[in-house]
Amino acid sequence: MKTFIIIPCYNESAHLAEVINNVKEYGEVIVVDDGSTDNSRQLAQNLGVTVLEHLINRGQGAALETGDSYALNKGADIVVHFDADGQHQAGEIPKLIKPITEGRADIVMGSRFLNQTGQTPFFKKWLILKPAALFQNLMYGAKLTDAHNGFRALSHKALEKIRITQDRMAHPSEIIEQIVNNELRYLEVPVTIRYYEFGQGLTGGFKILRDIIFGKINK
Repeated sequence: MKTFIIIPCYNESAHLAEVINNVKEYGEVIVVDDGSTDNSRQLAQNLGVTVLEHLINRGQGAALETGDSYALNKGADIVVHFDADGQHQAGEIPKLIKPITEGRADIVMGSRFLNQTGQTPFFKKWLILKPAALFQNLMYGAKLTDAHNGFRALSHKALEKIRITQDRMAHPSEIIEQIVNNELRYLEVPVTIRYYEFGQGLTGGFKILRDIIFGKINK
């Protein structure tokens, strides 16, 4: 199966080369440079992968939509969304795509809370991620253990159905809504996230909620 690894990137020169080298054995790598002001674009080009560019910083959702559209036009059977900051583990890509290759799912999402081993900080888990997952499930009728995890795999069918219009960090919730509305088969598999000091905090969570609500009003 023709697999593309989509890496949205904004000023990730510290981790990008390592990430690209780790994932390229699993598929064709597409880096979407989202208006970076560092040398991320040049780093990716030097490693010989395809680089798509946004002239200005539009947001991760917009970068993923650009990558998905490119992959779909290139005949992708599977697309994997993979963050550029080194938090995702490349070695877990095979188990993410396996349910798709076996015909058991249209989209597979990584979950930090299946076979959980305590790697998620307590504050982040119980005050941000778990409430977000509950809100997401209630709002869209989904049954998921995790929310706003950028590590996912989409089949060709899912790529044809899902269009990301939320440019910034509300796009994972938009994806869940479209999975439910299009009756796509979905599964979660356990993944390991390497945490750094940065990430979505309470302020970021409120911004996501705002974007979700405004997105529904504007439909």
